[in-house]
Amino acid sequence: MALCAKKRPPEEERRARANDREYNEKFQYASNCIKTSKYNILTFLPVNLFEQFQEVANTYFLFLLILQLIPQISSLSWFTTIVPLVLVLTITAVKDATDDYFRHKSDNQVNNRQSQVLINGILQQEQWMNVCVGDIIKLENNQFVAADLLLLSSSEPHGLCYIETAELDGETNMKVRQAIPVTSELGDISKLAKFDGEVICEPPNNKLDKFSGTLYWKENKFPLSNQNMLLRGCVLRNTEWCFGLVIFAGPDTKLMQNSGRTKFKRTSIDRLMNTLVLWIFGFLVCMGVILAIGNAIWEHEVGTRFQVYLPWDEAVDSAFFSGFLSFWSYIIILNTVVPISLYVSVEVIRLGHSYFINWDKKMFCMKKRTPAEARTTTLNEELGQVEYIFSDKTGTLTQNIMVFNKCSINGRSYGDVFDVLGHKAELGERPEPVNFSFNPLADKKFLFWDPSLLEAVKMGDPHTHEFFRLLSLCHTVMSEEKNEGELYYKAQSPDEGALVTAARNFGFVFRSRTPKTITVHEMGTAITYQLLAILDFNNIRKRMSVIVRNPEGKIRLYCKGADTILLDRLHHSTQELLNTTTDHLNEYAGEGLRTLVLAYKDLDEEYYEEWAERRLQASLAQDSREDRLASIYEEVESDMMLLGATAIEDKLQQGVPETIALLTLANIKIWVLTGDKQETAVNIGYSCKMLTDDMTEVFIVTGHTVLEVREELRKAREKMMDSSRTVGNGFTCQEKLSSSKLSSVLEAVAGEYALVINGHSLAHALEADMELEFLETACACKTVICCRVTPLQKAQVVELVKKYKKAVTLAIGDGANDVSMIKTAHIGVGISGQEGIQAVLASDYSFSQFKFLQRLLLVHGRWSYLRMCKFLCYFFYKNFAFTMVHFWFGFFCGFSAQTVYDQYFITLYNIVYTSLPVLAMGVFDQDVPEQRSMEYPKLYEPGQLNLLFNKREFFICIAQGIYTSVLMFFIPYGVFAEATRDDGTQLADYQSFAVTVATSLVIVVSVQIGLDTGYWTAINHFFIWGSLAVYFAILFAMHSNGLFDMFPNQFRFVGNAQNTLAQPTVWLTIVLTTVVCIMPVVAFRFLRLNLKPDLSDTVRYTQLVRKKQKAQHRCMRRVGRTGSRRSGYAFSHQEGFGELIMSGKNMRLSSLALSSFTTRSSSSWIESLRRKKSDSASSPSGGAEKPLKG
Repeated sequence: MALCAKKRPPEEERRARANDREYNEKFQYASNCIKTSKYNILTFLPVNLFEQFQEVANTYFLFLLILQLIPQISSLSWFTTIVPLVLVLTITAVKDATDDYFRHKSDNQVNNRQSQVLINGILQQEQWMNVCVGDIIKLENNQFVAADLLLLSSSEPHGLCYIETAELDGETNMKVRQAIPVTSELGDISKLAKFDGEVICEPPNNKLDKFSGTLYWKENKFPLSNQNMLLRGCVLRNTEWCFGLVIFAGPDTKLMQNSGRTKFKRTSIDRLMNTLVLWIFGFLVCMGVILAIGNAIWEHEVGTRFQVYLPWDEAVDSAFFSGFLSFWSYIIILNTVVPISLYVSVEVIRLGHSYFINWDKKMFCMKKRTPAEARTTTLNEELGQVEYIFSDKTGTLTQNIMVFNKCSINGRSYGDVFDVLGHKAELGERPEPVNFSFNPLADKKFLFWDPSLLEAVKMGDPHTHEFFRLLSLCHTVMSEEKNEGELYYKAQSPDEGALVTAARNFGFVFRSRTPKTITVHEMGTAITYQLLAILDFNNIRKRMSVIVRNPEGKIRLYCKGADTILLDRLHHSTQELLNTTTDHLNEYAGEGLRTLVLAYKDLDEEYYEEWAERRLQASLAQDSREDRLASIYEEVESDMMLLGATAIEDKLQQGVPETIALLTLANIKIWVLTGDKQETAVNIGYSCKMLTDDMTEVFIVTGHTVLEVREELRKAREKMMDSSRTVGNGFTCQEKLSSSKLSSVLEAVAGEYALVINGHSLAHALEADMELEFLETACACKTVICCRVTPLQKAQVVELVKKYKKAVTLAIGDGANDVSMIKTAHIGVGISGQEGIQAVLASDYSFSQFKFLQRLLLVHGRWSYLRMCKFLCYFFYKNFAFTMVHFWFGFFCGFSAQTVYDQYFITLYNIVYTSLPVLAMGVFDQDVPEQRSMEYPKLYEPGQLNLLFNKREFFICIAQGIYTSVLMFFIPYGVFAEATRDDGTQLADYQSFAVTVATSLVIVVSVQIGLDTGYWTAINHFFIWGSLAVYFAILFAMHSNGLFDMFPNQFRFVGNAQNTLAQPTVWLTIVLTTVVCIMPVVAFRFLRLNLKPDLSDTVRYTQLVRKKQKAQHRCMRRVGRTGSRRSGYAFSHQEGFGELIMSGKNMRLSSLALSSFTTRSSSSWIESLRRKKSDSASSPSGGAEKPLKG
């Protein structure tokens, strides 16, 4: 992240005085300008060229170009290198310039947004980039917050305002912020203009949930907290206006502090290529040294005899210096082992793969009219090597839409629909939804499928009425009525919104509230309840209660909360009902629904008065206030009567469980990193089938100190080790960790485990002395869920895995809070969802639904990796076969740096004769069709293990190329030594030999690519056979009379090709060379296919068998999870809202409208390789792989 401001020393504290720019400028705080672009007009050319020449290959080719400009050593024209080099540099520069242009455009769009700033007592329109620390800004409804502001006042009573923080933490529910009382009355511009308070607070940091500072004004001090702050990236909602004082601007804002730095991403193949280029250059130097020594010896021993008619050049005065010049000449001649066309071809192939992703109709979302987009062209093959996926939850796995799905009332379950045979009807088989037309206030978007629940309500069933009465009273929802009968609910958590809406549709309509009353329309009759107390929700209580007095004067407590908490507080007389309800809870939990238990308790007047007095005293206590209140609440929330339970569905995106299951079968580990509460994340984990009751154990780490977290992680490892010993895995040694060695023993444990860790525990786990313990424990688990994590912690977790695991990571998210994680991972994927486009802009790939990830990885990623690997193997093979012929020829031409082929063949070989066939294979090749790629996820594993292109495969390709070059040179050489033409004359001459070797080479490499091509298209046929035809056409043209007449000095061997290729001996030589070069490859592949086929071979064979048989269709039934109960209560709820309601501070005075709120087991070769890698892992960079299950 580049900044507009200059580099400043770190701050110890921040001082900001309102309406005093001169005072604030002394501290040289950053302006509100942001800059994410890398270049400007002046720096683009030098900086971009500097970056490009950091690529080893580009520097290598520049060095060769310089050598070719020296006439004493150059045997090839300089244009053979400079043209492709300039072409590559230009294409890359244009691409970089285009990317940076869009970054400039985005920066300008943000920096030029308008904001109302109070200057000299007048509100003036200013661009965001001109806003300074200490300015007072006016925000209006639905506007983005321009900087980190201290809320001074608002249009709402008591200085309240409502914000949406989706860009920060991914949560779309409303949050409340409040100005401190002393400034909440500063709603008038004249008063604000006179405000000269000074804020002294913490320096800029990335902690989204914490702020500490003090306001000094009128000789008084006022404490400030996060509840008084509006952070950049938030949106003002349901508040007409508010004023804020700028505390942090631009790069100092918490949003930008969490955004992370843009990192240059390169694939593992790119990094390997740099290494291989260095090795090849070393090999090239060795060959040059050998041939140079040969030249020096030959010139000393033999060449001196021919000085009369073969004199040395003027500059050459000794055999040694001749060898020195010969060394550089051979460096130029042999440089084609790595031609620059390799890098051009790689970019073309990657561009083609990117277009395939963009054009994929199966990744196009019809609902949003959004296609998939490859926003980079450099990472496609790495999509085929992913081992770890780090996913956001809200908006990525889920739609963030809560639906009232089922309920249990007085022992009867509602929500399922049965057909005539008594079987549960699936969603597509259900009849019409319940008709709520009897209720004019019903929400038309609400759908429920079981008519028996509405019948019970209409028949006046008392338990059902009490159930919905509880839902309409026990909540902190605010109601607005823009027009008569048009109700809008502002729920602090989506769960509460869903429950209150359900009660509304079934005839219990929450209509309005005051600080002391709640008005509900019960079956058309308006009833006002006196609100006596709200026992607010918090993470420890996991429940909330209200105490109300009905019109008859009866006092009743209504309570809803987590089943694990509430079931222990019921009266013993409800045991039978409890057992039935527990069964229903298990059933709902098995379907991944968020469950909630409802209960009530009647209170007599005398007891309530005495209890209320004790509650008042506890609330006024100076010390241990929360503990005292909790004790008072605990007392009254006991011996309650059970009413029933609710089941809410946090709607997953379509296809999420299936996608996760498929990716898991491909040995990809999925970690969920979310800002939501633990219960939410765990629930979604079960819904996605990431967590199941079949797991051996789910470890939950919630320690608040370093020692507690270390102890919990240690116990988790011990349990996994003990379990492995029990089942006889033979782990008997005590695990020991060191900073330099990360043992992989735990990754082989028996059983399936999951790890759930929250944000404050993760902060300790990520410390330097504990990060290895955390990583080892987490990597031994099948599923890892990190809750309540900050954006920076997300990035730290990804960085930790990248640092110690030899594995490719992918991060996927949809909000600004995911940007750091997306930038840090090897591959970043943005979901174009409900939370803006920040994640998409920072991503490498984007689409609209999580389910498309399986296609991106298992189809496009796997194919891209396969194609790139086959392309590289073939390219190195054909170029070594081409170039090494010069090396062998050197021993027969006095080491004179004479080339076997003519100059035009050398120039055209990689550009024309062999470029298009290998491009066609690199762009279109497939080993198995896309359906089989999805059907057999194990096909993905060779990419994770990097089997298709590595140092071993490289050396095999080089060996095959050298073998081919030996035969390519010595077979024609042997034949030509004795062969004659048809007229009896000697066949051997330099040009005939060159034509024969060149023709053999083009035919051999064409046959080889035919063998390598697994998926033939018309384009492959056209390019392979067309390239052969073009070769012969150019060959005959260059030896024709026409070109000789035009360029007699360049094309002097007239008719040589025609005469040579007219000889049967030449064609027999070409055929013999081709057969001897190709037959070992054919034999080896035949034997491997029959004796040790890999999984893709088996799948292809299966496909052939299937074509001969009738297709069998299988119907997959949805299997529900049964077992443990979990609560889904108020997972995104916030403590303190009940207190605000009772105080009346949040009651709305304005009428502002509410804004819308199967696999096959892996082949033995993969299995044994993974086991071998696991056994031999002895360093932190190794051991990332987990043994496969059969």
